[in-house]
Amino acid sequence: MENFRNYYDILGVSREATFSDIKQAYRKLARQYHPDLNPGDQAAEDHFKLLSEAYTVLSDDEKRAQYEKFSEYWQQEGFKKGQGKSVVGDIFGGRISLEDFGFGEFPDFNVFVDQLLNRRPARRSASDDGYAANTATYAPTTPTGRRDAEADLTVPLEKAFRGGRERIRLEDGRSLEVNMPAGMVTGQRIRLRGQGIGGGNLYLRIQVDPHPFYTLRGNDVYCRVPITPSEAALGSTIDIPTLDGPVRSTLPQGAQTGQIIQLPGRGYLAGQERRGDQIVELEIVVPRELSDREKALYEELRQTERFRPRADLFS
Repeated sequence: MENFRNYYDILGVSREATFSDIKQAYRKLARQYHPDLNPGDQAAEDHFKLLSEAYTVLSDDEKRAQYEKFSEYWQQEGFKKGQGKSVVGDIFGGRISLEDFGFGEFPDFNVFVDQLLNRRPARRSASDDGYAANTATYAPTTPTGRRDAEADLTVPLEKAFRGGRERIRLEDGRSLEVNMPAGMVTGQRIRLRGQGIGGGNLYLRIQVDPHPFYTLRGNDVYCRVPITPSEAALGSTIDIPTLDGPVRSTLPQGAQTGQIIQLPGRGYLAGQERRGDQIVELEIVVPRELSDREKALYEELRQTERFRPRADLFS
């Protein structure tokens, strides 16, 4: 099955990787390949979508377990021929029917992933800088010949948050200008009157891409912001990224890794006039490389500081 994708290799992690390992790897690579940071680079955009797909599967325990079972058995001879329901193979020294795993119905890896994620992936259109939506009819034809249809549309988090006018391209070649509402969420359906088949309605089913920096939890937006040791020790004023743009915030003196700063009203939309909060987790980051001057100052600090964080371990 040539289109099988090894999500562990895509994210650069081992099969034993923890959720934290997977999230860290995704965030690092997603920043590198994010379309907003690589305008016009189709290869980077395609790789970003692979990263998002891999993270969506491996960050969910149930989806990850199904993917791992699939990846173990798809190479079975009968399975590759689409005969998974009738083949019994020697697996781990025992006789196990592939029917036990229900994989015989998937002749193609993409079909398996589409069902696993409950969607058909949609891709941005390079030709019109809009979004491409995969369309499928789902309602019977009425006596007037009208049929409703639905399309899966994947949008970046920033676009889902802001909304606004957007061009989408359908499978039948049509290109539509759509006024997308602000605050879209995964699973939301948007009705376009008269844009279905024969004058029926077209329903856009929204899928919001995972973001390398922000994580949605209800209407709150979570993120982790790195700070320097000196900023943590002395306190400081820093710029924190938000969906509205940078916001200046004050760090308390003696800030700690894991400490939370809450930005009220800077989260995701919760109605026309309400928003959630942005929850910022601080992370003290130590520089890997130091200049001679910085080394000297750190050495001076080490010789003079009275703080002993491990003192209680030996009492």
